[in-house]
Amino acid sequence: MTMKIPPDEYAERRKRIRKRFFITVLIMLIPIFFTGFFVGKSFSAPKIIIVPEETEKVEAPIPQEEEQSKEETSVEEKPTGKVVYLTFDDGPSRLTDEFLDVLLEYDVKATFFMQGNNLKKEHLLESVKRAVVEGHYIGGHSMTHDFHTLYKENQFVSEMQETLALIHELTGESPHLVRPPYGSAPGLKNEQIRQQLVDAGIKVWDWTIDSQDWKLKDNPAQIIENIKHGTNEDKEIILMHEKTQTLAVLPEIINFYKEQGYHFAIYDEADHFVLNFQNDIRL
Repeated sequence: MTMKIPPDEYAERRKRIRKRFFITVLIMLIPIFFTGFFVGKSFSAPKIIIVPEETEKVEAPIPQEEEQSKEETSVEEKPTGKVVYLTFDDGPSRLTDEFLDVLLEYDVKATFFMQGNNLKKEHLLESVKRAVVEGHYIGGHSMTHDFHTLYKENQFVSEMQETLALIHELTGESPHLVRPPYGSAPGLKNEQIRQQLVDAGIKVWDWTIDSQDWKLKDNPAQIIENIKHGTNEDKEIILMHEKTQTLAVLPEIINFYKEQGYHFAIYDEADHFVLNFQNDIRL
């Protein structure tokens, strides 16, 4: 026989059951909720905080053509257009400083071909050093300047080597350019001598204009006329000497070439060009 439960008590019992059910469910959901929260927080993307700092400026890459152009402009430009090379033989001398004074005043550089016997004179050494300091080029012009010794006795190369060694000893420079006394014609017509020069790495320069100043002591105006008359190319190499008459007209010579639009240059070891009466392209 089953005992019948009163309606009020039955309702109250059901209410208690539902309450226990919800509490149980709630207790079960709480761990799941907190587990999901912490797991989600752990795998979320971290927030990036940018802290300003001083950095080196990074330039955008330069296009290859533009970069090449930039490099070319940074290199010292070679003489272009009309170019004149003033050259002076037979120094150093008592006049060397005066020649340097004029060149300095007119902001002009020149090429000097000096003799070994003069390079050994102690009272001239400071002039030689000054020439290099002020940007002029010094090449060799033999030790003795004696035609017979140089060309008949075949002492040309050995004398030039000795002269160039003296220049190096005095200035620290290492020149390779020489000017043959009396010119390479007829001096260097001997193939054997020219081959010796090639083997020694020595270059030779003659000239395009002979001022003939050495024989015009009493007529310096003729020096200017000779130079003006001989000037007809865009590249001229003027032969002059350390003479009083040449010094006297040097300012006028400089002004003439400036008026004619010439640029003054000195010999450049890295940009050698052939200039010898033997037309030997090896020199």
